[in-house]
Amino acid sequence: QLQLVESGGDSVQPGGSLRLSCVAPGGILAHYAIGWFRQAPGKEREGVSCIGTTSGRTNYADSVKGRFTISRDNAKNTVYLQMSSLTPEDTGVYYCAAEALIFTTQVQCRMEPQSLWTYWGQGTQVTVSS
Repeated sequence: QLQLVESGGDSVQPGGSLRLSCVAPGGILAHYAIGWFRQAPGKEREGVSCIGTTSGRTNYADSVKGRFTISRDNAKNTVYLQMSSLTPEDTGVYYCAAEALIFTTQVQCRMEPQSLWTYWGQGTQVTVSS
């Protein structure tokens, strides 16, 4: 069973930036496509971004295009989500998820359906308020 751990969540003012990290103790993240998802209070979980296996193609939700960037550092066994120009609508618990077979480097990943994603972390809280 692959375990995923997110970190980097914090409370920031509108317009601020945060960088979230996803690591897998005991696993090699380069072997997996990674997705980022978030869930705001009272709302369903939604896809934010994903990246294919090793260093594959990326995808972003329309709401975060131009503001968020997903990336890998395979030497550090870490996947990042750099978030800029944050707004209160970005508030929520952010989760990373992993999938090993579908989203290779030649296939663009997609966040939905979420049942495609096999392994999930416990989440990290991001709060954007003044």
